[in-house]
Amino acid sequence: MIHSTYLSFFPSSSRGEPKTWYGVPASAAEKLEAVMKKLAPELFDSQPDLLHQLVTIMNPNVLMEHGVPVYRTNQCAGEFVVTFPRAYHSGFNQGYNFAEAVNFCTADWLPMGRQCVSHYRRLHRYCVFSHEELLCKMAADPESLDVELAAAVCKEIGDMMEEETKLRQAVQAMGILSSEQEVFELLPDDERQCYKCKTTCFLSALTCPCSPDRLVCLTHAADLCDCALGNKCLRYRYDLEEFPAMLYGVKTRAQSYDTWAKRVSDGLVADQKNKKDLIELKVLLEDAEDRKYPEKALFRRLREMVKEAETCSSVAQLLLSRKQRHSSRLRSESSRNRSKLTVDELKAFVDQLYRLPCIISQARQVKELLENVEDFHERAQVALSDEMPDSSKLQALLDLGSGLDVELPELPRLKQELQQARWLDEVRITLAEPHRVTLELMKRLIDSGVGLAPHHAVEKAMAELQEILTVSERWEDKARGCLQARPRHSLVTLESIVLEARNIPAYLPNILALREALQKAKEWTSKVEAIQSGSSFAYLEQLESLLARGRSIPVRLDPLGQVESQVASARAWRERTARTFLKKNSTYTLLQVLSPRIDIGIYGNSKSKRKRVKELMEKERGGFDPDALSDLEESLEEAREPSTVVAAFKSKEHKEVESIHSLRAANLAKMAMADRIEEVKFCLCRKTASGFMLQCELCKDWFHGACVPLPKTGTQKKTGVGWQSNTKDSKFLCPLCQRSRRPRLETILSLLVSLQKLPVRLPEGEALQCLTERAMSWQDRARQSLATDELSSALAKLSVLSQRMVEQAAREKTEKIINAELQKAAANPDLQVGGKRQFSKIDT
Repeated sequence: MIHSTYLSFFPSSSRGEPKTWYGVPASAAEKLEAVMKKLAPELFDSQPDLLHQLVTIMNPNVLMEHGVPVYRTNQCAGEFVVTFPRAYHSGFNQGYNFAEAVNFCTADWLPMGRQCVSHYRRLHRYCVFSHEELLCKMAADPESLDVELAAAVCKEIGDMMEEETKLRQAVQAMGILSSEQEVFELLPDDERQCYKCKTTCFLSALTCPCSPDRLVCLTHAADLCDCALGNKCLRYRYDLEEFPAMLYGVKTRAQSYDTWAKRVSDGLVADQKNKKDLIELKVLLEDAEDRKYPEKALFRRLREMVKEAETCSSVAQLLLSRKQRHSSRLRSESSRNRSKLTVDELKAFVDQLYRLPCIISQARQVKELLENVEDFHERAQVALSDEMPDSSKLQALLDLGSGLDVELPELPRLKQELQQARWLDEVRITLAEPHRVTLELMKRLIDSGVGLAPHHAVEKAMAELQEILTVSERWEDKARGCLQARPRHSLVTLESIVLEARNIPAYLPNILALREALQKAKEWTSKVEAIQSGSSFAYLEQLESLLARGRSIPVRLDPLGQVESQVASARAWRERTARTFLKKNSTYTLLQVLSPRIDIGIYGNSKSKRKRVKELMEKERGGFDPDALSDLEESLEEAREPSTVVAAFKSKEHKEVESIHSLRAANLAKMAMADRIEEVKFCLCRKTASGFMLQCELCKDWFHGACVPLPKTGTQKKTGVGWQSNTKDSKFLCPLCQRSRRPRLETILSLLVSLQKLPVRLPEGEALQCLTERAMSWQDRARQSLATDELSSALAKLSVLSQRMVEQAAREKTEKIINAELQKAAANPDLQVGGKRQFSKIDT
């Protein structure tokens, strides 16, 4: 069985099977406890508070046999069970269900709570909370207590004061002189429990320095320790002089209801002249709710009267809030759809305001609203009788009527005539600005005019709009056909169309597009004529840009074919030159190949190489992107004069020569580092020398045979150091130096002859011219050097020396063969005759 300390409310399960209950009333609780102790004494010896646990159950039949009344009931869905204090109960579910329980206390429980504390003290059982602390906290805020609860608290505090006074006097009589105030609620519950009975101390306790973590209630003062009573200290929460003030607040709260009831009765029966203001009644109601007065007839009547007055005040405020409604044109859907008061309902509402037993501040203004409604009715009748609707006058009446927030029968007709007036105003304003009159706008105006109520002014405006729309659509279709025509029309034809359509009072996009196309065609023709008649030819990119713009203009352009032919010829020459110079799948552009190099001495992959080239150009010239244009091409963009192009080429050529000389010197210096040759970096991979290696004839760097392609002719062999190349028969160029094919000069001259026939300038052609002049200049200087006496004599001596070296090599080879034959003859006597014959032949 479960012991009830409080009132417990068990709502029914929302769904599920029933629950069976067994209960013993509080009047038989002591008899049940006696029977339980009699039948199971060994359990109570080990656990005195066994009946307060949820671990023990006894057969109801056994209890009833010993005179304990037991009641049984089934709680089904939709039913409630309430258990009262000290009643024992238990039960079980007949199946799966949902249920909940709530503990609560009423005012008459307070004496039972004090009895429960005394009962727990006898059993040495921990309290759920401090009963004395509960009373003091309620007394500290008496205004929050119900009147009946305040009376009960007042009585309990009186009993508590009497008991506490006796206990403190008894302790002082024992000889305890030391005392100290202690705020017990700040201590955890387990630190302020009596060492003897486990009761939670709040008003007072006794402590001793010998055991600072131990305290006892004043009832068990002798059970604290064996120390002298003079060493012990009385700790108290409140002084005895504070109790009367605490009791006075609760007592005042209990007696305040009568005063409040008299004021309410006087206010509700006041006549028309002595009415109280609504705020005074609301203060009385809030006072009752705050003080938790009992729900009696007077309280309910006051609440209903205040509610009715507040409702009337809210409705009146809503009717009078014109400023808020005018400032917010867009209302919520609920506001638009809610029903409004009729004129008759407004009159009845005014009567209700003056019948209320309190003063409503908006009553006079609501009465003025009724007078305004009647005035609006008269003015609306006059406006609706006008022959021509006036939008400003109608709008003013509609604003006034909407602000009244009353259902007015004239509003629908006013709205209808306002729509007609606004449509006529819109048509008049639109036709006054032809550049704003689009086809879509005219169609929208016609569509919106169709839905209006019949009116002679509306019908006249509709006819005018329809006529303008028909003419505009006809000319728009004609202009659209000209813009999409294939073949395209001439300038004269299109100019005549634009000239004829200029007087139409509407915005015609296709006519404007046709006019813009004519303007572009004239500008394009002028540019082509200026280029053709200029002193120098245009660059290919200029002609390509002109060609792209000319093709997009929907007008027949006579020079367009000539420009297309020139662009096609220039592109064909550039493709032919690219096939002549560029290798298959080359990463370089034709202009980069023909221009002096800027990436000399830069190794690594293409991405890092481009990055280093870009950094180099930014350092030298303040910014350059090799992916967009080569250095020479950027120079051509800055200055179109041929002399400037040649000067830029020469400048870059000089830098290229200086860079290659510096690179050759650096690479040759590597060979001098014989003691640290294993640390020197070579090849594209930038690693040390290993295996078979080739030396570039231009940059003089060494490359691994596995990293670069071998020459197609010539032989390579390993020498004493293991990585030298025999380049007697072929010349090796590394991939960094040989970026393209090397066509013969005759082929290049034929390309230049073809270039001279083109009426177009190409950056690649100008670069090729500079490159050809550079090659021919080198040939002239080489011929001049070969024609000098010193070089001729040196070449003759070199030829004689070379011949001697060849003869010496042949003689050494012959001696090796003779020695080999002699060794064979000595080793085999049978072959000596033959050997001598052969030797004699060789000797001869």
